[in-house]
Amino acid sequence: MPDTRNDPVVVIGLGRFGSSLAAELVRRGTEVLAIDSRPKVVQSMSGRLTHVVAADSTDLEALRQLGVPDFYRAVVAIGTDLESSILTTSLLVELEIEDIWAKAISRDHGRILERVGAHHVILPEHDMGERVAHLLNGRMLDYMEVDANYALVKTRPPRDYTGVPLGETNLRRKYGVTVVCVKGEHEEFTYAGSDTVLGYGDVIIIAGKIEDVERFAELP
Repeated sequence: MPDTRNDPVVVIGLGRFGSSLAAELVRRGTEVLAIDSRPKVVQSMSGRLTHVVAADSTDLEALRQLGVPDFYRAVVAIGTDLESSILTTSLLVELEIEDIWAKAISRDHGRILERVGAHHVILPEHDMGERVAHLLNGRMLDYMEVDANYALVKTRPPRDYTGVPLGETNLRRKYGVTVVCVKGEHEEFTYAGSDTVLGYGDVIIIAGKIEDVERFAELP
């Protein structure tokens, strides 16, 4: 598989998500072609992005004229205009773009985008809402869902599992979680091993099924 990390990217739709994404890619040294149908938005972004144009992304010929078929990666960041989002994604598929990312505003929208050919569907509002809900309702310091039923959680170790080497705690058997990293006060994160001894003030990163990490993070 070719290394495409530095290949140019087409970003279509310059709302809050699309404009932030495009600007961050440029900051990281990636060439970006940004497209939006609103001339005022394009004008406002011209100082932040080198290649930004006003065009109708639901017009196949317009995409061809802009050279979109020459790109390996594209992001459809169109927000609430579902028709434009879906049609734009289908046109990118028709142009044989090999790596298409598409923003969805709901799971139903996401399923449609997948059906028309998007390789990756992003649900930024849903994902952020889910993350904040986990943080508000428990002892978690951070939460990241990495698959449909698997998550990484930053938390503090329960009292009953401090002062004992991890290899003697049987955490994986009892709770289905693995302590991946540990960070002591004024220290950096290091990988946790079977001989690692946790302190109550430490910060740990655990991995496991969502229900398991939730249950473990609630232990006092």
